[in-house]
Amino acid sequence: MKLSQIQRAFTRMVADLIQYAYEAGYELTIGDAYRDHRVHGTMGQKQSYSAANSNHKLRLAIDLNLWVDGDYVATSEHPAWDDLHNYWLSIGGAEPVPKDANHFSMEYRGRR
Repeated sequence: MKLSQIQRAFTRMVADLIQYAYEAGYELTIGDAYRDHRVHGTMGQKQSYSAANSNHKLRLAIDLNLWVDGDYVATSEHPAWDDLHNYWLSIGGAEPVPKDANHFSMEYRGRR
């Protein structure tokens, strides 16, 4: 499958995740999505705070900020994260990154 096809599938999955979150009573704001190579370096290059091989650089990862009952959820241990990650996995998303609960991605070439 071409990268552009995977990117389009990922975008649809993010839309489904956001809809699921709101139907479950959560609210979200968007954190990092695409990380431009001019700021964060190309794949394999460590520049700024971005990982050298971040799937954000490929448009295959997004960070979402979670709100429950009007309060920002600052901890990865909140059960709402488990709910959202279980849904994400059920629609084909990658396993969550430990201690990075707000990160949702597609696996691509062994990276998530």
